[in-house]
Amino acid sequence: MAKVIGFAFSFFLPLIIVRYLTLEAVGHYRESFQVITNAVMILPLGFSMSAYYFLARESDRRSAAIINILLFSFVVGGIACLLLNLYPELIGNIFRSAELTRLAPMIGVVIWIWIFSTFLEMVPIANQEAKVATAFIITASVSKTVLLGSAILAFATVDAFLYAAIIQGVIQTALLLNYLRSRFPGYWRKFDRRFFVEQMTYALPFGLTGILWVAQSDLHNYFVGYQFSSADFAIYAYGCFQLPLISMLYESVTSVLIPRMNALQLVGDHEEMFRLTARAMQKLEFFYFPIYAFLLITSRTFIVTLFTEEYAASSSVFVINLTLLPFSILITDPIIRSFKELGQFFLLTRAFVLAGLIAVLYFWLGHFSLTGVIAVAVGAVLVEKAITETMVVRKLGLGLRHLPLLTNVARTAGITLLAGLVTWLVYRNAHEFLLTAGKRLAVNALGLVRPGVIDFVSGSVVLLAAAAVFVPIYLIAASFIGVIEDDEKLAVRQFFRRIFHSRDSASIAEV
Repeated sequence: MAKVIGFAFSFFLPLIIVRYLTLEAVGHYRESFQVITNAVMILPLGFSMSAYYFLARESDRRSAAIINILLFSFVVGGIACLLLNLYPELIGNIFRSAELTRLAPMIGVVIWIWIFSTFLEMVPIANQEAKVATAFIITASVSKTVLLGSAILAFATVDAFLYAAIIQGVIQTALLLNYLRSRFPGYWRKFDRRFFVEQMTYALPFGLTGILWVAQSDLHNYFVGYQFSSADFAIYAYGCFQLPLISMLYESVTSVLIPRMNALQLVGDHEEMFRLTARAMQKLEFFYFPIYAFLLITSRTFIVTLFTEEYAASSSVFVINLTLLPFSILITDPIIRSFKELGQFFLLTRAFVLAGLIAVLYFWLGHFSLTGVIAVAVGAVLVEKAITETMVVRKLGLGLRHLPLLTNVARTAGITLLAGLVTWLVYRNAHEFLLTAGKRLAVNALGLVRPGVIDFVSGSVVLLAAAAVFVPIYLIAASFIGVIEDDEKLAVRQFFRRIFHSRDSASIAEV
């Protein structure tokens, strides 16, 4: 819930950015934060994540684990900052941009502070203080949105954005140090060199795996930054836009499955492992399939509504990138984590696919358009998924007899196709009319004059109308053919009954 609330605040930030910065400036902003985000994920080498393991198991060395993490984060962040201040052309050469060379020293400072301060969101969870973690996550999201949004509204420069990011990091650092002082008194005196090596030995394999994941997910952005202009990079970056709530849903499902899969693997119950996986796939595809169909139909309107008409070209990249969504129902991570040999093979597979991706982009980059680059990146992910699914199927001994467990997947695909077809017909014939009506509403009724804001209002009218067609058809069909099960219908009814009951009780109390 904390992440959902945080998303609600941060969602508006890119909408503000594209409306107050030029296309080229947005490209510089996206290039800067591409480097910052990847550095914050890669450079700690999973060391900060070791808090989840050691704080729960090392009652006598908890403070030592904390100071080890802080020292490591401070040092690796400081090295990155020093490197970018001494050799700012490192980033400028990657993106072939003099502006990125100029911004590199500030980028280095942001990386240093953020690597250190992001431990704030991990340590209370590792210390089993969920309420405190919730407060920190929400506070960080609110302050980040306010600071960065204010920087754009007041100054409308990438420099101001980076300064605001530095201030955000300082605030989080102050909160982190205050929290650690209250929970781990005197932790700064507990450094243990041998324990540091032990902690590093535990964290390093996870850190290396994370590097491969980040490389596969984001490496194509750097090839685009090298080959194309900053303005083109902005177009590409927003074409790769992903809905954070979708990844949150996936992560919640897999986190529940991981411990259960480990328990089933220990007793050799492969049948139940697949049955649970199939059930989880049904939960995901119930949301993923309709979201995919709806965004595929309304892709151009969706992009223009969020990012203005200037980013209309992003829709072609968006459509290709969207191809990954329906394949995301293929859940393999919990099963792979249950078999040591599968984990090793998966690591080799990822390294092999990454090598292929690098080779293709390196030798043929000059022949690719923006859509060509994203097609190669998406293709690499699909190849990895195909290999991974094959090895899981063989490991569990799955065959044709297991297909009935996937019946609901086929049913959901069918009703998604039905709802999508009807929505497409309405969208195709009413799109221009609704868009014109939305613009009149924005200009005449609301008195808006800024083109980007008018795009948002008019596009929202079109999207809401399309959703008003798609959603009822999908839900009614899902209920009719049994995709929505009886216990799920009952849970929804009980949820609304509790809401209305609480409202009625509140009204009675006021009377």
